[in-house]
Amino acid sequence: MSHFINSRENLVTEAIDGFLISSEPGRLARLDGFSHTKVVLRQDWDKSRVALISGGGSGHEPSHVGFIGEGMLTAVVCGEVFASPSVDAVLSAICAVTGKPGCLLIVKNYTGDRLNFGLAAEKAREMGYLVELVFVADDIAITDAPQPRGIAGTLFVHKVAGHVAARGGSLPEVLKIAADTSRAVASLGLALSTCTLPGEAINNRIVEGRVELGLGIHGEPGARVIAVEPARLLVATMVAELMAHVSASDKLAVILNNLGGTTPLEMNVIVKELIESAWGPQIELLVGPGGLMTALDMKGISLSVLPLTAERREALVSEVQTGSWPGAKLIAPVVLQAMPNIAARSYVGSTEPGTQALLAAVCDAMVQNETALNDLDRQIGDGDTGTTFALAARNVLAALARNELPLAENDQLCLALGDLLGKAMGGSSGVLLSIFLTATGIELGQGATLPAALAKGLARMQSYGGAKLGDRTMIDALAPAIEALSNSGADAAAEAATSGAALTATMTKAGAGRSSYVNASNLTGVQDPGATAVALAFTAVAKIKGSAD
Repeated sequence: MSHFINSRENLVTEAIDGFLISSEPGRLARLDGFSHTKVVLRQDWDKSRVALISGGGSGHEPSHVGFIGEGMLTAVVCGEVFASPSVDAVLSAICAVTGKPGCLLIVKNYTGDRLNFGLAAEKAREMGYLVELVFVADDIAITDAPQPRGIAGTLFVHKVAGHVAARGGSLPEVLKIAADTSRAVASLGLALSTCTLPGEAINNRIVEGRVELGLGIHGEPGARVIAVEPARLLVATMVAELMAHVSASDKLAVILNNLGGTTPLEMNVIVKELIESAWGPQIELLVGPGGLMTALDMKGISLSVLPLTAERREALVSEVQTGSWPGAKLIAPVVLQAMPNIAARSYVGSTEPGTQALLAAVCDAMVQNETALNDLDRQIGDGDTGTTFALAARNVLAALARNELPLAENDQLCLALGDLLGKAMGGSSGVLLSIFLTATGIELGQGATLPAALAKGLARMQSYGGAKLGDRTMIDALAPAIEALSNSGADAAAEAATSGAALTATMTKAGAGRSSYVNASNLTGVQDPGATAVALAFTAVAKIKGSAD
């Protein structure tokens, strides 16, 4: 699979520089030790308070560089993708930011991180620095695991410890709340696909229709594989696993983390199901949804839960100056506002035999030609144009039978037909004709002549629909018919519409509508069905007009 990279060797260093370039000026810097030492740190740090250092392998962005800033981390040590940073890199970070108050290393519980951060801490102590460590092992996927992994719950530790450090807490105080939080937090992940390492082929370990529960943030296999179910049931499964790690009386903070490849649309569905789950009444604070500790492009989520105490609550809601912490939000119900009072137009039926005969003739023509229009459409589309126009016609005939149409008032009749077609006809044709008739009715109501009103309706229809003459649509019959009607009457309009429809059979490219997706060989010799329907309508009108004369 292709990736947006230059080379695997320079991927992390180039990504760090890109992150720094796009960060707020004056806030962050990196130690000048690329490529072996990849340390990002605060520019404004004065070493007067306890420093917080974290890090680990890259590929989990925005962790960890996105959480550097006042109220959270002081520095981050980055390794290569999914690889622990070196001892020297960690030691460089300690020396760069640690003053007399000391520093706390917040380490995810992976062997490489434990060893490298641990040895760096020992070397720093030998150099005279006050250094403490807290290991985060929040993953509950594997029951009684001797070394549970550290995953997204680590962010709770960053935030709580960062708050205490920012207000001037001592190293023992910062260590205590960090360690207490680490012991209290529990996390679980779930994914529909594993991650793809940059420059490597897609890993299809998780087959279609299955989901791994309890997989790691480096693509490690899950604790078990289960069937894909609706989001509600998957969330319920995760909540059930995590509920054993909290009390039923606890108020909770939850991190909803996107592991990298889950869409925002899906994440919001997860939010809804989480709040409506068995946990719902206990959840007080929500962090996310969002990609906070990702696993490259993994399509999955993780939940991290922390029972709230007064101290943790205060720490989680406090302000920070970081690029990626989304804040801990109070859970609030969906607020409903009343619908605006949009009064539907009402129409009073009236009688006008000539208008009724015209409408009935047009509707009869649509019904009688339903199959022919469908057959025509089937050659270039999905074969439903005849049915669409016939459905509209049957609804108009039914309204005529119920005496619901204001036949004696042309402006009101056009508005009523526009409303009816907009509701009953369906598809783009229904909307376009509704626009045409509504605009025509408005113009008639303002005193325009019928030809002028029809021309205005056509202009509105083209404005919204985007089609013009020659685009192989109903416009190719409707536009010349309206022009001919204005100049020469109904018979000329019928002839113009029929000629316009016939001309569409010679057009090998459509500029709008469904035909625009069809190649020239399929279009040649086939009339546009919408234009043909318009020609049939004007022909029916001309016949009625002729018989009346």
